[in-house]
Amino acid sequence: MTKQQLFGQIQKKRSFLCVGLDSSLDKIPQHLLQYENPILEFNKQIIDATKDLCVAYKPNTAFYECYGKKGWENLIETWKYMPKDIFSIADAKRGDIGNTSAMYAETFFNEKSSEMSFDSVTVAPYMGSDSVTPFLTFQNKWVILLALTSNTGHADFQLQETGTDRLFEKVLKTAQQWATDEQMMYVVGATRGAAFADIRKLAPDHFLLVPGVGAQGGDLKEVCQYGLNAQCGLLVNSSRGIIYAGNGEDFAEKARAEALKLQKEMEQILIGAGLI
Repeated sequence: MTKQQLFGQIQKKRSFLCVGLDSSLDKIPQHLLQYENPILEFNKQIIDATKDLCVAYKPNTAFYECYGKKGWENLIETWKYMPKDIFSIADAKRGDIGNTSAMYAETFFNEKSSEMSFDSVTVAPYMGSDSVTPFLTFQNKWVILLALTSNTGHADFQLQETGTDRLFEKVLKTAQQWATDEQMMYVVGATRGAAFADIRKLAPDHFLLVPGVGAQGGDLKEVCQYGLNAQCGLLVNSSRGIIYAGNGEDFAEKARAEALKLQKEMEQILIGAGLI
């Protein structure tokens, strides 16, 4: 999916919502445990309930890897079930020496070998360019690089001064030498608020994947005040706040209701910005 195609989906759906599929056996409704693949059934019902309201899905691969072979099967089948006009994100946070990163890229991008071909994968930048560039060799695929995250420990490294820049600013500047805004996005946590203004000075045209709205307390309006650009430039993720909105047999309807609230808020923001 190209940047323009993604913006087209945002305009069509009047939404820049990403739904995080962080599905766990101990949190899904108990009645689903009767199914052969409870997590897959949960994901399918969430997708069916929200696919007209969101433009992206983001399974965090840790929630699948922890279940071994069955978990990988569920991740593969979940990817297959996602509508292909919806941007797919493998939230894997990979990054290693070049030949290892190349194998990670094969894992999430090469359908012939892995049965999955996500549109994008999250990547850690700590090991530098040779750990990131193998992901960029795949045409029409995206790297979503960790920049300024929403977790409480982000300040341990990301805010440290490196000469005239903080480390996350150094990441933004350096990474733009590796790829353009047509192939790279950045992860910026919704809880970072006004820091979006600093980020937009360095990366005005890139899309930003924004976790932390909902259960983590990020403010959508503040994110958009500082982070919106001429092509929206935001994919705002909500995971627990949507998928675990209900724990009964009507869980999918409850999830849809929460997704609809965010979509309606996003619609008004897009209208106000003149983007739809």
